[in-house]
Amino acid sequence: MDSDISAADRIAIHEVIALHGHVVDDRDVDRLGEVFTDDVVMDVGGFGYGTIRGLAAMREVVRTAKAEEHPIGHHVTNIVVVGRDGDEVRARSKALAVGADGSTGTGTYEDVLRREPQGWRIGYRKAVPPNRAQ
Repeated sequence: MDSDISAADRIAIHEVIALHGHVVDDRDVDRLGEVFTDDVVMDVGGFGYGTIRGLAAMREVVRTAKAEEHPIGHHVTNIVVVGRDGDEVRARSKALAVGADGSTGTGTYEDVLRREPQGWRIGYRKAVPPNRAQ
């Protein structure tokens, strides 16, 4: 854990990572800018969805996702800030998703957050499927 990050910044980082689930599950596309930078890159290739580039594209994906293909609940836990480089930090967290049919899934978010004038925002997120190595 990086000790060069203030407690106030840690709380703000944790909150923006947690806010993602609320905003996406509510399909409140107008609030996605409270979570992501305008130039966000979201790599969901490990789950078969490719890469989403930019806040406008992210809004469109959330707006048009079919209910049966989109989890009804995104949950995040075990948030750890793992490094800092100037106004950017790296964080890892565990993701849990619940589908409309009751199915569940898990993975890891690997985030790079950037301090913007309005606060911390996710500029890069990679959603990593669980390691199923035997």
